[in-house]
Amino acid sequence: MSSHPVHHRTTTVRGHRIAYREAGPADAPVLLLLHGFPSSSHMFRDLLPLLADRYHLVAPDHLGFGRSAAPAATDFPYSFDRLAEITEEFTEQLGLKEYALYIQDYGAPIGLRLALAHPERVTAIITQNGNAYEEGLGAEAWAPVLALIAERTPETEAPVRAISSPDGIQWQYLTGVPDPTLVSPDAYEHDAALMARPGQPEIQLDLISDYGSNFALYPAFQEYFRTSRVPLLAVWGSHDEIFVPEGALAFRRDLPDAEIHLLPTGHFALETHAAQIAALVRGFLGRRATADDRQSGHPHD
Repeated sequence: MSSHPVHHRTTTVRGHRIAYREAGPADAPVLLLLHGFPSSSHMFRDLLPLLADRYHLVAPDHLGFGRSAAPAATDFPYSFDRLAEITEEFTEQLGLKEYALYIQDYGAPIGLRLALAHPERVTAIITQNGNAYEEGLGAEAWAPVLALIAERTPETEAPVRAISSPDGIQWQYLTGVPDPTLVSPDAYEHDAALMARPGQPEIQLDLISDYGSNFALYPAFQEYFRTSRVPLLAVWGSHDEIFVPEGALAFRRDLPDAEIHLLPTGHFALETHAAQIAALVRGFLGRRATADDRQSGHPHD
């Protein structure tokens, strides 16, 4: 039995239930883990126990995902700005004064909005197929999304609806994985069941339609990297067709010291490489802590 169990908790933010997983010592450095589409904190189920001896891990389900509330799209304006606001209030409610970010897919534009709003709170960034550069967009995978962003009609909605279907979700989990038998069907079947709930098609279409707001912020994200020089680790499934490896390599343009590791797997790299990613995260954050200790006693720039 693990000496650092994972707790499954809920809290209320702006009247909405937010579910989250929490593990590790309360006084340890915080790692805030932000999941991607179409998953939830469930995607971190294998990673959390591997890091909980050394870090205070907090992984919320975004509003509309996982075990968090999913108000109808007619009752809540689903956008990345709104999800970031909910996440920011969530961190403040839990008293998370500073944290490293672990961002994947949708978690990237949400987490990077937090960093823009409060750069002093973000100690480091780990990005696992969490994009911030145009060259990271896989052309074929993004074509229907870009068409929807350009004009939302029943015709442009149809192919994007398919992304949330059981087959579309399974494709995201298995594409680029050399041995698909290593991916537990529990993962994509869990996501597919949650995406099949009433109201989900409208929620997800609203969010995907809003993805252009993230492209508009890419220059601001990149300026944040250059000015903050935030320590960054990219652990990237190199066979991902959604966010291709060029997106990982691009971080070095603005953060020359970024640590980049391309792993031989797909979009949901934790499904096959949780142990390797945990080791890379421990090493990266451990080096950051050592560097911070060396710099202590000196005034910050």
